[in-house]
Amino acid sequence: MAATVSEFIVSTLKASGVRRVYGIPGDSLNGLMDGLRRDGNLTWEHVRHEEAAGFAAAAEAALTGELAVCAGSCGPGNLHLINGLFDANRSRVPVLAIAAQIPREEIGSGYFQETHPTQLFVECSVYCELISVPEQIPRVLEMAMRAALARGGVAVVVIPGEVFFADAPSHPEPVPIRPASAVIRPDEPSLTAAAQVLNNASAVTILAGAGCAGAHDQLIALAGALQAPVVHAFRGKEFVEYDNPYDVGMTGLIGFSSGYRAMEHCDALVMLGTDFPYRPFFPERVPVVQVDVRGEQIGKRVPVRVPLVGTVRDTVDALLPLLQPKAGSAHLGRMTAHYRRTRARLDHLARPGRDGAPLHPQYIAATADKLAAADAIFTADVGTPCVWAARYLRMNGARRLIGSFNHGSMANALPHAIGAQAAYPGRQVIALSGDGGLAMLLGELLTLRQQQLPVKIILFNNGALSFVELEMKAAGIVTFGTDLVDPDFTGIAQAAGLFGVRVEKASELEEALRAAFAHDGPALVDVATNRQELSLPPKLTYGQIKGFTLYATRTILSGEGSELIELTRTNLRELEVE
Repeated sequence: MAATVSEFIVSTLKASGVRRVYGIPGDSLNGLMDGLRRDGNLTWEHVRHEEAAGFAAAAEAALTGELAVCAGSCGPGNLHLINGLFDANRSRVPVLAIAAQIPREEIGSGYFQETHPTQLFVECSVYCELISVPEQIPRVLEMAMRAALARGGVAVVVIPGEVFFADAPSHPEPVPIRPASAVIRPDEPSLTAAAQVLNNASAVTILAGAGCAGAHDQLIALAGALQAPVVHAFRGKEFVEYDNPYDVGMTGLIGFSSGYRAMEHCDALVMLGTDFPYRPFFPERVPVVQVDVRGEQIGKRVPVRVPLVGTVRDTVDALLPLLQPKAGSAHLGRMTAHYRRTRARLDHLARPGRDGAPLHPQYIAATADKLAAADAIFTADVGTPCVWAARYLRMNGARRLIGSFNHGSMANALPHAIGAQAAYPGRQVIALSGDGGLAMLLGELLTLRQQQLPVKIILFNNGALSFVELEMKAAGIVTFGTDLVDPDFTGIAQAAGLFGVRVEKASELEEALRAAFAHDGPALVDVATNRQELSLPPKLTYGQIKGFTLYATRTILSGEGSELIELTRTNLRELEVE
């Protein structure tokens, strides 16, 4: 009996190392579901919203470096996938999306649930094609998987529902499609030009990003040769800051002052594997050497004197012999001293605060960091959980940190945690969620129970979209429309079959987290968190200072002066009564 198209797809995925598919069944996916059932070896990770399937696949791909797979039924099922796929594509991780389509003969007729997936997915994919006849499936599936792995992004294969049931064309055994490695480095003239810039500089700073994954030794060797402080972008945190005597922290909107100063005071900047987007944080009139394996990314944010196209690992290995090791370390010494002072101030803010008052988020994040496993996987919701993750989670080379750092979507922490836990069932996975983010995909609590995924959720519950409030304050706007009337999240978690506990006192936090971390199933710790905690960027522009002044004035005039009092009380810790 000939294999069906769905059976061929399943066998190809298995041969390529895929172990699970995330999604929700639907009638146009019935053929694929039947193929999965017949095989019995690929796990169907049943989520409650296809958006979560996209996020989960993105997290698995980011952690493993292997292809991850999700699926959506025709029309609304595909549309629900889109946000998660945008996140995966902008994070440049390899994801295959199987998008079912309406019957072939009905395409173009305005049929029930009709959309045009090849148009819908084009902006969030590196490859997107429609299967019109079964004979296409071997080549298109192979090309899609190779594109996702080689280009680092989403590949979409659109398949009309009835094609899944058709006989697959006669074909040799499925071809395993796995990641392929290559040596990619610049040519000699480019390397010589870069070395000339760096040898002539006296105060070099390195800005390192996620492209430093797998190149930690090269990064440290380069920083040592140049006596250069190393600043990291957020996505680079897990690959850069550990075992790094040259580390001076993070810059950008959620960074802190030492990282900003190290770039402000350099006379040459090296960008390693980063597309750091915030132009106001770059130094002016400083020669820049940028290393990126994708040449089209170079020079997008700041004028670049020497572009180096290659991987960080291969490029630095080729560049090091051309560098003259720096004898002086004045710049490095000043910047690492600045970092130590900044780090001490940040750690000082991670105090319990007044028992009975909403907890400082710094203390919550620092306590989670202290109690988490040495190889814990953290996910963080966009907004203030990202701020506290960036400032208080310590990476060590084994821990991982996943977030929607490029796409910037709400509600990513829980579905990312689903993918992380499914891929690594034996590791501790901790989701740092905001109350707005958790509420947006609240149904995924049920996924944790149904799929028996022991994710631990720490909920920063401040009753507001607090990062949006901060943006409003910086723009001089009285906060409006950001209140959240939250349910009893603990009760909801318990009703869904999770361990759930509410924390309202600082003295209760550590015990609650220990209990949740020790629980053998999914758990939620709902922490009453201070709404008025400020997380200021390391560089305040005149417009932002003016904005905060206008915000204060307008808030008083609007009759909301009590908010200013609480804001002051929260952020001037010396006013606290311990």
